[in-house]
Amino acid sequence: MKIIVSQEIERVCPGFVGAAVEASVVNTPYCDALWQEIHSLEERFRAELTTESLKELSGIAATRRVYKACGKDPSRYRPASEQLIRRMLQGKELYQIDTLVDLVNLASIAYGYSIGGFDADKFVGDTLTLGVGCEGEPYEGIGRGMLNIAGLPVYRDAVGGVGTPTSDNERTKMTLDTTHLVVLINGYDGNEQRVADNARFIQELIRKYCQSDGGTVMMIYR
Repeated sequence: MKIIVSQEIERVCPGFVGAAVEASVVNTPYCDALWQEIHSLEERFRAELTTESLKELSGIAATRRVYKACGKDPSRYRPASEQLIRRMLQGKELYQIDTLVDLVNLASIAYGYSIGGFDADKFVGDTLTLGVGCEGEPYEGIGRGMLNIAGLPVYRDAVGGVGTPTSDNERTKMTLDTTHLVVLINGYDGNEQRVADNARFIQELIRKYCQSDGGTVMMIYR
């Protein structure tokens, strides 16, 4: 898979650094050990963060700045990492979907980056391009219906959008049948070391919970 960062993104975030984790996996409906890790992180974050202070986390703060630079209100279209942590801090249960989705959510919460998890066999073509959404561009967010992605950073394959920091697309979403995983980490804060650590954390999780060798990591630069 080839990944291109467009000049549109370079203009609003010249220091962008991302990572792609690609692996063969086995998905399952539920993993108790994974959820023990999630609940442990919930307890720590509830002791350390508030719904206001979480906005200062590096990955979340940087994504919010890029939203504003692209003309999007980050309080109306919250980055996924912020949505997840806010839900935890409000005492609400995280949605339990399946092991792959739950794993990607944990990785996003742990590092504060908005992370997209995809069934790579559903991509069209061999290239993803990170750009900015256009007015009227069709995009069906997972569980959200048609989403206005104008002004949102968006990865596109040969057909159209597959992922934004707010929501991934129904067309390429992971299911219990997913065996070819691609996870995209969006480091709008430009912190290459933290992005790489996040990628390694994802590899560790899929080794433990998805019968995988951890796959490969590709760093993404402009």
